[in-house]
Amino acid sequence: MMAVRLISAAFLVVCLSLSGKAQMKASPDVGIDEKLGAPVALDTVLKNEQGNDVRLRDYVDKPTILTFVYLRCPGVCPVLINSLAKVINETKLEPGKDFRLVAVSFDPSDTPELAREKKANYLNQLQRPFSPGDWHFLTGTAANSRIVADSAGFRYRQEGDMFVHPGAIMLLTPEGVLSRYIYGNTFVTADVEMAIKEAAGGQVRPTVSRMLAFCYTYDPEGRGYVFSVTRFAGAVTLVVAGVFLIFVFRKKPRRHK
Repeated sequence: MMAVRLISAAFLVVCLSLSGKAQMKASPDVGIDEKLGAPVALDTVLKNEQGNDVRLRDYVDKPTILTFVYLRCPGVCPVLINSLAKVINETKLEPGKDFRLVAVSFDPSDTPELAREKKANYLNQLQRPFSPGDWHFLTGTAANSRIVADSAGFRYRQEGDMFVHPGAIMLLTPEGVLSRYIYGNTFVTADVEMAIKEAAGGQVRPTVSRMLAFCYTYDPEGRGYVFSVTRFAGAVTLVVAGVFLIFVFRKKPRRHK
């Protein structure tokens, strides 16, 4: 039992340590800085699918799943949104009553017309009654989209006509406060349901899974996250070495004067 506890503790320490080092080496302009408990920029002007000026405040009056995407994204974004459509189909919660969704584009070349087209495509995937007013795709200027993204700790970088960006969804409370981050571009329905319920109660939850995110690396070519065998093997090696040293020093006989 003691050995199991030592191994678990050592693994946790190594994961935290390596995660911190990985973040320091990561690109400073791409990633997520969690701002749990902070409000997002609710009053920044964006455009809805009809081209009208709107603000997040117009839509955030119940738990809201917030996503940052760009509409011509060839990889992460469509996978992420398709996964949310799957969650909507599977959840026992009622869209519009229990939660709604808002996607904000950070590509200034995205237009309300394109947002309307993409929204229609994703709504066609839904296999349950769903009001179009419960999932919005918003566009905006480069400056205003950046303001909203920065308020949520979402960092991205443009490379030519494309963008390098992380994959995640954020849960907002009915007051527009960041309640939870869920990382990746595919999601488990039960996890999202729990996050929605926590947001409804105004609860703010830390992202424990971020410790394990060290074992995954972002692949800009494949536009997704892949398991890093090298990182995992390195972590395991350090854990085993650490536990071995702990036992050596614990069993070292004391010298009597």
